[in-house]
Amino acid sequence: MAASGNDNKVDILISARTSLKLSIEKSKALGLALQKAGPRLEEINQRLPSLGAAVRPIRAEKDALAAVGGHINRAVSPAAAVLKVFEAVHGLEKSLLSDPGNDLPGYLSVLKRLEEALKFLGDNCGLAIQWLEDIVEYLEDNTVADDRYLSNLKNSLKNLRELQNVGERGRLDGGLLDAALDKLENEFRRLLTEHSVPLPMSSSSSSLAEQACIAPSPLPVTVMQKLQVILGRLRANNRLDKCILIYVEVRSSNVRASLQALDLDYLEISVTEFNDVQSIEGYILKWGKHLEFAVKHLFEAEYKLCIDVFERMGLDVRMGCFAKIAAQAGIVAFLQFGMTVTESRKDPNKLLKLLDIFASLNKLRLDFNRLFGGAACVEIQNLTRDLIRKVIDGAAEIFWELRGQVELQRQMPPPPDGGVPRLVSIIIEYCNKLLGDDYKPILTQVLVIHRSWKHEKFREKLLITEVINIIKAIAVNLETLMKAYDDTILSNFFAMNNHWHLYKHLKGTKVGDLLGDIWLKEHEQCKDYYATVFLKDSWGKLPGHLSREGLLFFSGGRATARDLVKKRLKAFNEVFDDMYKKQSNWVLWDKDLRERTCQFIVQAVVPVYRSYMQNYGPLVEQDASSSKYAKYTVQALEQMLMSLFQPKPGRYGSFKGRQPSGKFNNGVTDLRRTASAVG
Repeated sequence: MAASGNDNKVDILISARTSLKLSIEKSKALGLALQKAGPRLEEINQRLPSLGAAVRPIRAEKDALAAVGGHINRAVSPAAAVLKVFEAVHGLEKSLLSDPGNDLPGYLSVLKRLEEALKFLGDNCGLAIQWLEDIVEYLEDNTVADDRYLSNLKNSLKNLRELQNVGERGRLDGGLLDAALDKLENEFRRLLTEHSVPLPMSSSSSSLAEQACIAPSPLPVTVMQKLQVILGRLRANNRLDKCILIYVEVRSSNVRASLQALDLDYLEISVTEFNDVQSIEGYILKWGKHLEFAVKHLFEAEYKLCIDVFERMGLDVRMGCFAKIAAQAGIVAFLQFGMTVTESRKDPNKLLKLLDIFASLNKLRLDFNRLFGGAACVEIQNLTRDLIRKVIDGAAEIFWELRGQVELQRQMPPPPDGGVPRLVSIIIEYCNKLLGDDYKPILTQVLVIHRSWKHEKFREKLLITEVINIIKAIAVNLETLMKAYDDTILSNFFAMNNHWHLYKHLKGTKVGDLLGDIWLKEHEQCKDYYATVFLKDSWGKLPGHLSREGLLFFSGGRATARDLVKKRLKAFNEVFDDMYKKQSNWVLWDKDLRERTCQFIVQAVVPVYRSYMQNYGPLVEQDASSSKYAKYTVQALEQMLMSLFQPKPGRYGSFKGRQPSGKFNNGVTDLRRTASAVG
């Protein structure tokens, strides 16, 4: 029994030892676990305040917790919709950053989706923020959340609201719409540039007349449609102004390129760069042709193109766009050139040039009114009106002052060469042009307009009467100048010369018909009379020095006869040389009058000289000093006489031959500008 009891105690001890050993091992394991859990517990300890705040609403009143669910749902639904659209916007990014030219309709379709998405975001972002603000307000009012949590929510919503107000669209899409619109603008420029081709031009007038029938090709229908749909989208996004700038830049550059071949540098000439209208007369003719071509074909084409391209943009946009193109392409330069001509100093030829300018402008009057008549072209209108006023005032001023200027020339000395005064030649040609078919209708219209500005009437008879009075003033001038010569022979020569000039250059003309045959016949008769007197008093007296008196029968012997022939030949030579030297400087511009006059002189002198030399020349030809007396052969004498009265190159000219000094020959000054009727 005792042994059995001991065995039980041993078993108990062994069991206790085993249990204790297991407990120690568990304690060690627990110690190790606790050692490992220490940092985690520390982390949990640090997070307990926020976790407490997070679970605190659970400890709120049951009614408040039940009601907050509905508020949260109402706030989350629009916010979720906004986020979904945001994701859709970013999905469009790849398509909108591609080249619109590859598929313009598809690109515009995607752009339209972006615009709709942005509109949705713009309309709903504010609503979502408002709902979120409502839930924050509810949480705050019902103390469902603590203050720090609510403060963080409020700051976040405040930032969202500020972002929305500062740049809603740019913030909502990250600048995607602006990038897409930039690409559309570039596509607009590309389409326009690739299909804006300058006309192949030539500066010659003949080829210009042919080109006048060639209008710039319109843009292809497909291109026009693309430009219009691009304009529509850009206008919807407030980008129309930028498109207009692009359009004006490209099309005005195209017009300038078309005009470049015409060599329009003369349009930039200033008043100080020429002495008178004559120096730019050729440019004025070009100006009229170039202006007509530019208006009727280039600007006309741009006008129609603006209407087509901006058809849906409104009248103001169309006309404003065209006005900018016209101004930048050079219409102002054309008008400014005309102004420069009006500001040049006055002379008779300037009147004709002013009439040329008026005719060109008047021919284009309807085109100007149609193309540049809108409010957008007010600068062009004002410059055109100023130009027309200055042209009309200047032309009328020169015309009505002309007779007085002609009369002032009576105080000038007569021409020393007995020629036709430059003013006479100019005024006769001038008056013939004024009453010709080209200028009379224009001058009449100018004078009618000028008088109408003064509330006065003008009749055509006034124009005709004034021109006749100008010619008659010229005739009076000639009579006055004729009497101013000290040399009677030169006076007669001058009278012959100028009476013939009046007759020849007026007969068969409009002015001559108005003056009448009787008036013209009087001048022809005066020419004949003064020619006869001139020949009689000058060359007609020369043969008298070759008298045969005392030589018929050599009554005094051969030596005496030889001395007498020498004496008479010497006297003849001296008078001939003196007269030839003097009259070699005299001028007959009219070839027929010059040849007839020289022939009369030859007929009066040469036959007598020939006969005298045939009969008495042998008496002196064998003398050692024969050349001193038989100075001229008959042929040489005839050639010398036929060479008289030749014009000197460059001394005088026709209506277009004025000196660079701007003054008429013989001291006849030009017509200076005294005052302008228009400031």
